[in-house]
Amino acid sequence: QVHLVEFGGGLVQAGGSLRLSCAASGLTADSGLTSRVFALGWFRQAPGKEREFVAAITWLGGNTYYSDSLKDRFDISRDTIKNTMYLQTNSLKPEDTAVYYCAASHLFFRSDYAHEPSEYPYWGQGTQVTVSS
Repeated sequence: QVHLVEFGGGLVQAGGSLRLSCAASGLTADSGLTSRVFALGWFRQAPGKEREFVAAITWLGGNTYYSDSLKDRFDISRDTIKNTMYLQTNSLKPEDTAVYYCAASHLFFRSDYAHEPSEYPYWGQGTQVTVSS
């Protein structure tokens, strides 16, 4: 079973940076011979708003996908040895305040729909990011 845990949220002043981490387990089966997931992604949800796509990365190939509105300030990466995905957030704004969620896809992943929450059956519990003005 895929299990995801986010770390690194907190309170930061506008203009600051945070690096979020997503520790993943259960990504492989059959003693590591078979991958259970194809891609991992970051989403965020602010109070009263829908869940919003931030970025995604294919686990083995490292191909990245970004929200057009965030790609200049956010950077997604992964460490396949540590089974951890990261989101470097820079030049943070108060409107970036949200709960940030880590998500994982199945092996069947439609890259054209990387921004859709429905592509990701596995989710972490979220980490709060609060940006003060």
